[in-house]
Amino acid sequence: MTITTEQAAWFAQTFTELADNVERAVIGKRAVVELVLTAMLSDGHVLVEDVPGTGKTSLARAMAESVQGTHTRIQFTPDLLPGDITGITVYDQKTGEFEFHSGPVFANIVLADEINRASPKTQSALLEVMEEGRVTVDGVTRQVGVPFVVLATQNPVEQAGTYRLPEAQLDRFMIRTSLGYPDHAATVRILDGAAVATADLAPVVSPEALVGMADLAAEVYVDALVLDYIARLVDATRSAEQVRLGVSIRGALALTRATRTRAASRGRTYATPDDVKSLAVSVLSHRLILEAEAEFDGVTQEAVVGQVLLDVAPPSQREAV
Repeated sequence: MTITTEQAAWFAQTFTELADNVERAVIGKRAVVELVLTAMLSDGHVLVEDVPGTGKTSLARAMAESVQGTHTRIQFTPDLLPGDITGITVYDQKTGEFEFHSGPVFANIVLADEINRASPKTQSALLEVMEEGRVTVDGVTRQVGVPFVVLATQNPVEQAGTYRLPEAQLDRFMIRTSLGYPDHAATVRILDGAAVATADLAPVVSPEALVGMADLAAEVYVDALVLDYIARLVDATRSAEQVRLGVSIRGALALTRATRTRAASRGRTYATPDDVKSLAVSVLSHRLILEAEAEFDGVTQEAVVGQVLLDVAPPSQREAV
């Protein structure tokens, strides 16, 4: 089954309405908003990494408010325990039975604020649920439901009281992005009170509609030449001189899913090489582990992926469609 032209048009219209709604609270960051929405509609998780005060939490909350589902916020701290995230089993003296008290991870959208402030042991509580949509507590596995999206934030500058995210954790985020400071015009609008409080945003879609959009995006046609292009990009990251560990197969699958969603958000029933190129840095860069010498020389993961995009020739639009 392939997505129809009418379905692609509806997808693009709804995508635009979602982006417009979020941008009421996060002014002047349309490209980032669309990138995060693309990940959400691709069954992916998002890591927003930026300095304090740029609106990371506002972006995550605006996304959550735009979906008429359940959303929770977990404030990550050094003393947070895995059970504080997944839930715990408690013995009820009245009934003489053990009862499971679900944690905040049982929601459609989970805001993991300052995720790098929790210990690696606590961060590992998210590994299973981010990959499989379920948690195992005391030997019992429970589904968290659909849709399920983790929107995490972290401050890459402050080091005191923080822990570096494990590579296995980073690889489970479909995209990593940053907001940056707003430009002059957007700053003036924000100072003038144009930004709407996230709590005042009205939901645009239901959780069921979000799942439906993700199912439609999965039906977007991707030509074999585009798939070959993605595979060649991934292979190039593994052989790059500055890279110790390249992009995993999970990363390649994530780029393919995001490519389909981007095409649908543009009202198309097919993906193009330009869709791949527009997403590659955000989807692939955080999955690279650089050589120590490259890091010392100031080489960044984004720069490596950017060079790979220059070195690997895409198929022509005519061939790939």
